Amino acid sequence: MIVDERMVSFINSFDRGNTPFLDELERYAEETNVPIIRKEMQGFLKLLLAMKRPANILEVGTAIGFSALLMKEYAPENCHITTIEKYEKRIPLAKENFKKAGKESGITLLEGDATEILKELTGTFDFIFMDAAKGQYIHFLPDILRLMPEGGLLVSDNVLQDGDILESRYAVTRRNRTIHARMRDYLYELKHHEQLETAILPVGDGVTVSVKR
Repeated sequence: MIVDERMVSFINSFDRGNTPFLDELERYAEETNVPIIRKEMQGFLKLLLAMKRPANILEVGTAIGFSALLMKEYAPENCHITTIEKYEKRIPLAKENFKKAGKESGITLLEGDATEILKELTGTFDFIFMDAAKGQYIHFLPDILRLMPEGGLLVSDNVLQDGDILESRYAVTRRNRTIHARMRDYLYELKHHEQLETAILPVGDGVTVSVKR
C-alpha cells in the first residue's frame, strides 16, 4: 500500500461503480485472484478518457478483459481498442467477456508476446495503456513511442510496486530484483526522455501519465 489504507477506502467510498457487467466481472476477478486495475485506478482512467476522448486505444496486457471493457465503455462510442495478451489461459475468457458485453466488434485482441507484436504494429494510437509484465515496460518503450502521435497519452500502471520501488535492490527479494531495477530504469527514462512529459502519481499501485511532445 503506497497511500494510507483508510484514505484509499474513504476515496473509494464515493465511487459510483460501473456497468452491472463490469461490476460482476470485477467480483469474479476478486474471487479468482485475477489481477485487474484497482478501484482508484478505474476512476482515474475514466477521467483521462473523458479528457482525451481517444479514437484509437492500445492496451498492453488484456488479462480477462476488464480494463479493455472499462475503456470501451467510457471512451467515445466510435473508439476502437487493440489489446495484447500472451497468457493462453486468459485469452478465451477475455474473448468470452467481450462477447457477453456486446463489445467484441470494437475490441481487437492480438494473441502473443507483446515484444514481438509491438514491432509489427503500424499506425498510431492516441491513448496507450500499459498493464503487462512490469519488467518488460522498459523494453516495450521504443515501439510504444513509435506508435504514439504528438499529443498522444501513455498511461503505465503498477509502477511503484506497493512501495518496494523506494527500497534498495538488496531489500527486495532476490526474485524481484530484476523487475525492481528495470522499473526504476523505466521511470527514469519516462522522466528524462526528450519526447515525453511525465508525471508519476501515487494512484492505485502507482501510475505514470506521459504526453508525447
